[in-house]
Amino acid sequence: MQKALTIGTFFVLTPLTLLLSLSLLSLYFQNNVALDSQSPKVAYAALPPASGTLKPQIIEEDARVAVVRDFFTKYKSPLVGLENEVVSTADKYGLDYRLIPAIAMQESNLCKKIIKDSYNCWGFGIYGKKVTRFDNYKQAIDTVTKTLATKYKANGLETPDEIMKKYTPGSNGSWANGVNIFMNQLYYNL
Repeated sequence: MQKALTIGTFFVLTPLTLLLSLSLLSLYFQNNVALDSQSPKVAYAALPPASGTLKPQIIEEDARVAVVRDFFTKYKSPLVGLENEVVSTADKYGLDYRLIPAIAMQESNLCKKIIKDSYNCWGFGIYGKKVTRFDNYKQAIDTVTKTLATKYKANGLETPDEIMKKYTPGSNGSWANGVNIFMNQLYYNL
């Protein structure tokens, strides 16, 4: 009972206290601050020059590039710095920008587990003793993206489940499941 009175009193007195305080402050400033010519003169100092000050800078960037950069950075991928290449190449060939990073994550832990000097993070053209090698990651990104667009998407294979049938036909579905999980990570970070 005592507690209920205290809380009730608080809710009644708080607005009254604020109102009274604001009224007193208003009266004080009306009576003590004169805005006429008899008010004391105040000297104002000039602001310091703008040199050496911080200036806001707005950088326009495709949000997808930032999402891919965050994904590569989070997993410490050697592909950090190539996020713009991934997105622009996906756009060039009309492919979902998330597919290339997601396949690279599924196949090679984002290029951390690849055949030495192959630059092949996508398990692309690797079967038996055959190993497809690239001169660099940019070439690999372009070749893999172009192939997925022209030989998969053009034939109606767009989703990881559809792509899996040709890309890794021996998979029991785990490949497509992994790629879907990584694509969703990239989607929900956007």
